[in-house]
Amino acid sequence: MSYGTYGVDWETRVDFDKLRKERLARAKEQLKESNLGSLICFDPSNIRYITSTWLHWGTEKHLTRYCVLPKGAEPFLFEIGAAAMARKEPHGAPWLGDRVLPAVTWGRGAVPREVKAAERCVSGVKKVLMDYGVADEPVGLDIFDVPLMNAVQNAGLQIADGQEVMLNARCIKSEGEIELLKTAASQVDAAYSKVRNAIRPGVRENDLVALVHQTLYSMGADDVENVNCISGPRTNPHHHDWSDRALRPGDLVFLDIQSRWNGYITCYYRTFSCGEPTKEQKDLNRDCVSWLKASIDAVRPGATTADIAKAWPGPEVLGFKTEQEALANQWGHGIGLSLWELPVISRAFSLDHPFPIKKNMVFALETYAGKLGQRNGVRIEDEVVVTDSGCEVITTYPRDELIACPL
Repeated sequence: MSYGTYGVDWETRVDFDKLRKERLARAKEQLKESNLGSLICFDPSNIRYITSTWLHWGTEKHLTRYCVLPKGAEPFLFEIGAAAMARKEPHGAPWLGDRVLPAVTWGRGAVPREVKAAERCVSGVKKVLMDYGVADEPVGLDIFDVPLMNAVQNAGLQIADGQEVMLNARCIKSEGEIELLKTAASQVDAAYSKVRNAIRPGVRENDLVALVHQTLYSMGADDVENVNCISGPRTNPHHHDWSDRALRPGDLVFLDIQSRWNGYITCYYRTFSCGEPTKEQKDLNRDCVSWLKASIDAVRPGATTADIAKAWPGPEVLGFKTEQEALANQWGHGIGLSLWELPVISRAFSLDHPFPIKKNMVFALETYAGKLGQRNGVRIEDEVVVTDSGCEVITTYPRDELIACPL
């Protein structure tokens, strides 16, 4: 993070108007290079990337809003209810002009079938496509359900993969996007400071989850998508959740915090010990950090995801028989407006299907140490920005030594 989070007159910070234009330009570029005539996006991250608009995630999960980008044209936003009128206000979304229309939602099937809401939704979209002469070309959809798929096909539109186009557009990050990712990470730094001070016997995993939410929302986070909080024997194997388990002296506890700032999300693990850690626990942390550092050292332009995956141990080291059983213990993924963007990295497939690394990609790289059948597991994760000759780590809370929380 290079700057503060407020808009000020005395310093140039993130230029959001520039950010909006850059993102839309990349989406248009990737659409032009594809065989598609248009994109229809229901994925909230894609809608935000193209239109720079957002509603809370509860509405997004029900496919209640969508946008259309015809090839060679400007995007149209189909917004739900009164929010459509709000976009037209002077402080709404003036960059969209008059291209904001009321959305029609079928509520993922919750609207009675006889209303034919999905058909009405597609009818409005098709009109835009016909107006721009691309209705006869393949239509790129990112996510959809069966009612929408049937409605699109019954309208005579040819369905194609639009998510791949958008993932390609979002793969390389702009300067503004990288700054927003750094700011999001800095907020998680603060959350981990609060967590370290709160860890003590009797505190429950859900207490720590609540503390993280309170800290991040008070700092202005858009959304805290998820917080994993795992302690004691639940650290091995990794449960990928949180519970009401109370911490005891000698427990390890690790958290993964996924929080958004202006849409850009974190994925950021750290491990703590409730009291002074044992030698075994310190050794696990040493191994976890060593594997993570080796994978970070492999990140540079011209390398591939196979080079990163080779830095991680095979499944037998953790007591698994196959890579699929060990999947996501040693893991990497692009990160931006979504938790998983191009490319996802794993020994299960990256060794045989390498993906090229380019400057200004942003990854989260995560490692795990702890053999099945043992009590303890350690999980650590860093986010990195690919630079000219290597990468910059943007998650800066300490992790080289196991973080002890005094009793």
